[in-house]
Amino acid sequence: MENPKISVVENEEQNKIAPVDEKLPISQLIIFGLQHVLVMCAGGVAVSLILGNTLGLSKEQIVFLINADLLMAGVATLIQGVGLKGFAGAKAPLIEGASMAAVNSMVAIGLSYKGDPSLALGTIFCATFISGLIGLLIAPFFGKLLRFFPKVVTGSVITIMGICLIPVAIKWAAGNNPASPDYASPKNIFLALFVLVTILILSKVLKGVWNNISILLGLIIGTIVASIFKMVDYSGVSQAGLIGLDMPFRFGSFHFDITAVISMTLVIFVIMTQATGNIIALHEIVGKPLDEKNLVRGLRAENLSTMIGGVFNTFPRTALGQNIGLVNMTGIKSRYTAVSAGIILIALGFLPKVAALVAAIPYPVLGGAGFMMFGMIMVGGIKSLGEVKFDGTKNGIIVAISIGIAMITLIIPDFYKAFPSWVNTIFQSGMTTGTITAIFLNIVFNELGNSKK
Repeated sequence: MENPKISVVENEEQNKIAPVDEKLPISQLIIFGLQHVLVMCAGGVAVSLILGNTLGLSKEQIVFLINADLLMAGVATLIQGVGLKGFAGAKAPLIEGASMAAVNSMVAIGLSYKGDPSLALGTIFCATFISGLIGLLIAPFFGKLLRFFPKVVTGSVITIMGICLIPVAIKWAAGNNPASPDYASPKNIFLALFVLVTILILSKVLKGVWNNISILLGLIIGTIVASIFKMVDYSGVSQAGLIGLDMPFRFGSFHFDITAVISMTLVIFVIMTQATGNIIALHEIVGKPLDEKNLVRGLRAENLSTMIGGVFNTFPRTALGQNIGLVNMTGIKSRYTAVSAGIILIALGFLPKVAALVAAIPYPVLGGAGFMMFGMIMVGGIKSLGEVKFDGTKNGIIVAISIGIAMITLIIPDFYKAFPSWVNTIFQSGMTTGTITAIFLNIVFNELGNSKK
């Protein structure tokens, strides 16, 4: 006879909602979503600022690019969080933004049309659309790579992700712009330290939901203090309009250039390699099992968003590492926080003044928070590596060499300058080189050598 107590326990286990699918109260979703948005805002505007200034666009045009970027970040984040009927979307709290990996190629394309920024952008957006389409088609192939990501590889990749992002936090803390007279000034460094210490204190003394939004509170307090010391530039807020509308082909129709398409396609390969590591890392953090189909859906979401972005005047998408670190730090695993962030980002895309206000957060404030978030990514990697067997295996070599290779361009950014441009495109990112190295060495030592993992 069946034990009724066992049946009750089994039913409770079956009805238990996974943390990633937990629906939090609306008030918490709004707060956690806003925290994600403030954390990603630097990455949300950086690509538009770099490319816009390089091409000599007006301030109004650069603000338009920023709003288009935030709008598409929201769309891409929603696709990842909600999913598109089993075709695209990992249904995980992945916050999407413009990929910095594409900047060098887009700048090179733009400078080849110097004097005609509209034609340059038409070429970049055309190449973005086509490369996104290619990425969408090859996503199933990348899904096959999942079997080459055992714990020793995923642990190495997550650790490398944190290591590669720490210099970003350091640069933000210094002021982000080496050409600025205030770069690495005492006031920037003390502001970053103040924010970091504030977040540490809040993380220590606050409980419950308040503890989970310590990053958000740190950013707000840091920005208020920076305003008192006149370290916040609000000029963009006054110049921005109240309402903005992102119309397709704002800078003109697509212009096909085969060289640009090839260059951006190489970039998409790099982004998809990084994205594979990001998606694996996020699933590990939230405790959601990752299979080949879900990885493919996550990659499809990014490439579909990249295609749409090409039409709506913006750039290739990728999951942002700082937000993965935020998930690891707060322990808030619900994908609906990403849905909330996506909705907020879409709203910002139509509200230039509010978007400009968010973008006004000083880089040292973001840098102080970045130390915490990016460091937590490394913690996640170290935790994964703690489950790897090292005695009697070559796994130590895999970890050591992959991390070492990843640090090359962190220490010497122009290490590959004497090589062809495609080599720089692929290997400029330490995240990419470290991931490729870890996969290759795992195949050599564990797959071909039949060693124990």
